[in-house]
Amino acid sequence: MAVTVNSKTGSVAPATGWWRRWPTARVQLVLGWLAVIANGGIAVTGATVRVTGSGLGCPTWPQCSPGSLVPVSRSGLAAFHQAIEFTNRTLTGVVLIPSLGIFLALLLAPRRRPGLTRLAAVLPGGVLLQAVWGGITVRTGLAWWTVAPHMLISLGLLFVAIVVLSRIGESDRPAVAVVPRPLQVLTFATVGVLVLLCMAGTLVTAAGPHGGDAATPRLDLPVESLAQLHADLMFTYFGLLVALCVGFLAVKAPPRLIKRTVILVLVTAAQGLIGLVQYATGVPEALVVSHVLGAVVLTASAAAVAMATRVRPVPDH
Repeated sequence: MAVTVNSKTGSVAPATGWWRRWPTARVQLVLGWLAVIANGGIAVTGATVRVTGSGLGCPTWPQCSPGSLVPVSRSGLAAFHQAIEFTNRTLTGVVLIPSLGIFLALLLAPRRRPGLTRLAAVLPGGVLLQAVWGGITVRTGLAWWTVAPHMLISLGLLFVAIVVLSRIGESDRPAVAVVPRPLQVLTFATVGVLVLLCMAGTLVTAAGPHGGDAATPRLDLPVESLAQLHADLMFTYFGLLVALCVGFLAVKAPPRLIKRTVILVLVTAAQGLIGLVQYATGVPEALVVSHVLGAVVLTASAAAVAMATRVRPVPDH
């Protein structure tokens, strides 16, 4: 342990320089929030690329154009599409900064938290995976089976970022449930249904008109059937959430958990409404982006509810 020596008295004391306390919990929280915002935001910008038909605005990878890392003027390739796709690629680097930052902050913090640090490592690793997967997507000409996982990975990373953010302010003692086990199981069952719901949503998009490029082959399945499957899962999910909320009220769950669950129910209802209007109006671009934004908020809200079903007691001092 580093020490300092008082030159007048000769007494020895532990070093108290700021570098001994950095990264502080506040720094970790800021980086955690930035990781949440960045991983959620990249999903929305990705949807913008898709609905504007700009997916091949940069036709090569890792370069944007053959022989150039940045867009160059080319006949047959609109500057608008180039700018949209290149901006989205650049934002991947922006997402990497807080994702890597929160991992390093936890790794270097005076308070060692191996479990949480390993979980945080998923964030920069996932962003790098997204970058490589984006290259596969471009090289396959935006094949639907490469575009769909792109969205799902982003939502998965957002969920992990919420968990990491929640854990930053907790102790490392074993988690204690604040509701009966059946309600905890039901909570995580709703997360499983949400995963299926998001997967079905990507299949609807894969068969729909917004593939990222006009020439991209679409999923050869009836859009109507996929949309019905997506709607059925949405109603199932919404019903489970209502049941969950009633259960929490019945057992007098902590106010924080009830509040988060009510917010999740309202977000889900709004997301369902957007989906219905979107389908009835012919899938307009603006509503597609709004629906993806809704999926981002829905995923974050679901993670927040799951994390509020348990606490980690702070040890007595």
